[in-house]
Amino acid sequence: MTYEGAIQFLYRLQMFGAKLGLENPLRLAALGGHPERALRFIHVAGTNGKGSTCAMLESIYRAAGLRVGLFTSPHLVSFAERIQVVRRPIPEADVARWVAAMQPWLAQFSAHHHPTFFEVVTVLALLYFAEQHCDLVIWETGLGGRLDATNIVTPLASVITSIDFDHQQWLGDTLEDIAAEKAGIIKPGVPVITGAAAGRGLEVIVAAARRAGAPWTRVTDLSEVPPPQAGTWEIGLGGEHQRFNAATALATVRALARTIPVSPEAERAGLASVCWPGRWQILTRPGGGTWVLDGAHNLAGAQALRRTWAERFADVRPVLILGVLSDKDWAGIASALTPLAERVLVVPIQNTRGLAPAILAPVCGQARPGIKVEVCASLAEALARVAEEPSVLLTGSLYLVGEAMERLGLSATPRVDERGLNEWGRRSTAAGGAHATP
Repeated sequence: MTYEGAIQFLYRLQMFGAKLGLENPLRLAALGGHPERALRFIHVAGTNGKGSTCAMLESIYRAAGLRVGLFTSPHLVSFAERIQVVRRPIPEADVARWVAAMQPWLAQFSAHHHPTFFEVVTVLALLYFAEQHCDLVIWETGLGGRLDATNIVTPLASVITSIDFDHQQWLGDTLEDIAAEKAGIIKPGVPVITGAAAGRGLEVIVAAARRAGAPWTRVTDLSEVPPPQAGTWEIGLGGEHQRFNAATALATVRALARTIPVSPEAERAGLASVCWPGRWQILTRPGGGTWVLDGAHNLAGAQALRRTWAERFADVRPVLILGVLSDKDWAGIASALTPLAERVLVVPIQNTRGLAPAILAPVCGQARPGIKVEVCASLAEALARVAEEPSVLLTGSLYLVGEAMERLGLSATPRVDERGLNEWGRRSTAAGGAHATP
């Protein structure tokens, strides 16, 4: 099987949609010889901050000399971003080899109970990490936790970064319901570290930890974590919210200090050098302009982005390029971010869940009466309109950020389109890897 053939096979798995449950991934892992049993994990769930916290944990443990695997989703441009060892994406040859190896196992499932794309990729990652003899895997949930395919592992620590409204159609309409789904990753006796706030899921998580006999730690603020030497913590990711994510990562490292010792120097070096594209990613444009790409994809993320912009660029009104998904709180996102802007360009997202710009535009206009709102047929059109602008903020979805990274030359364009693999909905064919339409 070629790499292109493997990608086309993964596209075809989209016809099985998305579903929650552990039966398929458990059975598939068993057919693969239970690779998860040869690995150690830190399992990370949460509404916001889980990707950044994963990146920080990976960076700290790598600085400590460990061979660290990293499993995250979605990817921005390349499928291989999801599965990394020492921050090197899985090679194309290994993707093709493992997809081919899994074919006989997948043939044992009926069409009505066939593993989904995410279930297959989860087990593929386990196989690769075991083959690579990873010392530790930073293991991010895909959706929720309790019934997420990643929940077939027993980790060294369970991390729940925050609880907020997102994916209500899957996780429930209240913060308590959402917290209960996230708390499903808690295992008997396994330490729990959470940044959830009182009245916003913390009580549900603490109750679940107590039922499981799991020691728990509530993270409050990085200021309560003394740096290893005089001075302050340096964090490679911008924004005050990243200091909270750093506190969560450090609390996790210290909860596991007896199992995996990490020196103060490695803690400091890991946080200082952490890199996580598409999250407050600052670009210096020709002529000295400053552009920011940030994948704020829900209301809490948009509010954090607004605070970060006010901290860093208090006197600057950017041109806002905004594209959102229809199943998010798009009105809340627009209302949070439009007041920052000088003008707004609303764009489509190349995803079947993308919200039509014509629907988004009036909401932006209401959020700041009198502001100029331009409807663009594509991101390419919007980028052409702002090419000479000194200050641009592009946000609303990680899918939009991924497309921007390709168009701005920040990431190599794969030989076949791989961003479409982020789709959740059903597709009858691989469509030659074609972009999904909004």
